[in-house]
Amino acid sequence: MDFSVTAAGLLEFGGRRVACALGRSGITHAKIEGDGATPAGCFAIRRVMFRPDRIDPPDTAMPVAPIRQRDGWCDDPRDPAYNRPVSLPYPASTEALWRDDGAYDIVVVLGHNDDPPVPGSGSAIFVHVARANGAPTEGCVAMALPDLLAMLGACSPGDRLCVNPDLP
Repeated sequence: MDFSVTAAGLLEFGGRRVACALGRSGITHAKIEGDGATPAGCFAIRRVMFRPDRIDPPDTAMPVAPIRQRDGWCDDPRDPAYNRPVSLPYPASTEALWRDDGAYDIVVVLGHNDDPPVPGSGSAIFVHVARANGAPTEGCVAMALPDLLAMLGACSPGDRLCVNPDLP
């Protein structure tokens, strides 16, 4: 199944339409590391990570693993581990997955720029929990926790998230 995201910040799946936050710079067809844009295209839903101290494992057919305090994601285009998970501390620039703000209580890893990663073409593109005020992301797709859990309940291996800037 494809899960569709529109430029208006709506995610459609299984007959439902829910609000989602996109990158602060909108949607782009030419993703560049640090541009703040959500990449356009269809991306495999790879796996799910969650904060075991805050929530139970989500009910989904997707592979699920707990986030550990030392989990990070390399966002340094010059590093061999670019757009890959790493253990913190790490010598290159990284994003910590164990966050205080709750945004990464659930992280859905998308198959953006990962097979293989092209340096500078964007890293750490996830679906995650939205901020309470619905603020834009740095390039991810973010949803209210109940909507994210519902989406995961509908997910199966082989499903994709399609970000389409041409849909209103």
